Amino acid sequence: MTKTTIGFVGLGRMGAPMAGRLVEAGYDVTVFDTNAAAVAELVAKGAKAASSPKEVADKGEWVLASLPTPDVVKLVAQGVKDGSAVKVFVDLSTTGPRVEADVAASLAEKGIDTVDCPVSGGVAGAKAGKLGMMAAGKPAVFEALKEVFAHLGRVTYVGEKPGLAQTMKLINNMVSVAALAISSEAMVLGAKAGLDADVMIEVFNAGSGRNSATVDKIPNFVLPRTFDFGFAVGLSAKDSRLCLEEAEAMGVPMVVGSAVRQMLAITRELYGPDADMTNMIRVVEQWAGVEVRGKAAKTV
Repeated sequence: MTKTTIGFVGLGRMGAPMAGRLVEAGYDVTVFDTNAAAVAELVAKGAKAASSPKEVADKGEWVLASLPTPDVVKLVAQGVKDGSAVKVFVDLSTTGPRVEADVAASLAEKGIDTVDCPVSGGVAGAKAGKLGMMAAGKPAVFEALKEVFAHLGRVTYVGEKPGLAQTMKLINNMVSVAALAISSEAMVLGAKAGLDADVMIEVFNAGSGRNSATVDKIPNFVLPRTFDFGFAVGLSAKDSRLCLEEAEAMGVPMVVGSAVRQMLAITRELYGPDADMTNMIRVVEQWAGVEVRGKAAKTV
């Protein structure tokens, strides 16, 4: 059986490995990105190049997009809307529920279905095909896409309403970054008191303090002092802003979430928007006058 043709727009740190996995799975994939080198790398693996989102949508029945900001998603969706082949637009970005609903309504004018499908798991998850994915859209369209999603990670259907998966993603991201924030403060406190960093992680992960930061981000990217988890602090700050905007619109107080957003803003200002989000711990280290280092850290 011939596989559906796929378009992919956005070949950044997350998009490139996702598109690459679809190429490797044998799909006919047409790609576009403003970064010509990223396009060339995918073409070398077997993808076809397009010169615009519209051209991607002229060739792909299903167009997937992994993009950095809501404004870019809206711009790309307008190009996709004019495509001649596209039937479904799959937004893998963190766009926010209100923008997602607007995009879906606009594309529906041309008979194009939208599947709202943000992802979680970082660059490592994208490369390994082990992303956590949450999807919202028409049940029949979601079912048709499940084979494609299976090459990218584990997908959970959250409902039909456009933007519902975006809400779930924003909530998930806030919980994840909040875990990093409090775990970073705790690690610095322990280091200041004289506790061994590796021992602290062992204790956390054996007990009730276990979370995504103590299991992955801190032992693998902070204690070795590499700070290369693969998610920019600027994007994390954007996600937290979107989450808090939704909470405010619905009258839900997020006191802890507001504090986390402040920590992200300080980290972004000190280290730049492209710095890895794990640099958050360095802010606390600077204030406390101590450094958290594990056995895996290189001696300087």
